[in-house]
Amino acid sequence: MSGDSETAYDRRRLKRRLSFWRIVAIILVIVLGVWIFNSFSEEEKADHVARLDITEIIIENERRQSAIERVIRDDKAKALVVYINSPGGSTYGSERLFKALRRVAEKKPVVTIIGTVGASGGYMTALAGDRIFAGESSITGSIGVIVQLTEFSELMEKVGVTATAITSGGIKGEPSPFKPISRAGRENLQTMVTETYDWFVDLVVDRRPLDEQEVRRLADGRVLIGISALRNGLIDELGGVQEARAWLESAKNIPSSLPVQTIDYSEPKPLIARLLSGMLGKSVITERLTLDGLLSLWHPEG
Repeated sequence: MSGDSETAYDRRRLKRRLSFWRIVAIILVIVLGVWIFNSFSEEEKADHVARLDITEIIIENERRQSAIERVIRDDKAKALVVYINSPGGSTYGSERLFKALRRVAEKKPVVTIIGTVGASGGYMTALAGDRIFAGESSITGSIGVIVQLTEFSELMEKVGVTATAITSGGIKGEPSPFKPISRAGRENLQTMVTETYDWFVDLVVDRRPLDEQEVRRLADGRVLIGISALRNGLIDELGGVQEARAWLESAKNIPSSLPVQTIDYSEPKPLIARLLSGMLGKSVITERLTLDGLLSLWHPEG
């Protein structure tokens, strides 16, 4: 009995020690988190140049919009550098991004840099800059709009499958993958594409030193490398981040010595996920991507 009592006592004492060290560990994590937060907060209070990376298919993104609005309100952010490596995406998503960046430009300088590719909606994004940079071999242009349709009615007929739709109008429900598009449906879509294309052309005319005739000559969907884009007036200068910072210093009196703070608009993760991400590196999990509506997207088909 005495041995059993001593064993039970030792177990209770061990449990108390474990509980104590668990509490200590939690407190240390909290203190470390507060210290890291304060460190970042102190950095954010210093003058800096904000950087926004657009390196994905462009769709509507409320987190990105909110992050851009914070740049507008941040008096310590003296300029915004936008780095683009995107073939574009949805026309409306690109439009919202363009307009948000122009709101920044009303308060502080904005420069845009085209990396590997900044085409279609990516080029629309670049148009928001007070000055556009691109590499000599960067891919840009592809000014235009596209609607892509898939129709497999013949395949359905071969396998004996039919689809019926009850609609309120002649072209309601078009385009449909279950039947060939009608003439009226095609004309309706062509009108949408043409009107959106004209809007895109007007945007380029407004933002670049080109007349409408010159823009329409270039706006046949063609892509250009940076050298040709410069020659045709679609960009202002060849270069990257270093050249953009030099321009900000010479033209806008924003020292190139100011630190750069990259804007994070990624989806918030639980604390444990952030800790694991920091220890294990980048996550391979990606966001669900949908592309609906009109597209301003460059994607060569092979």
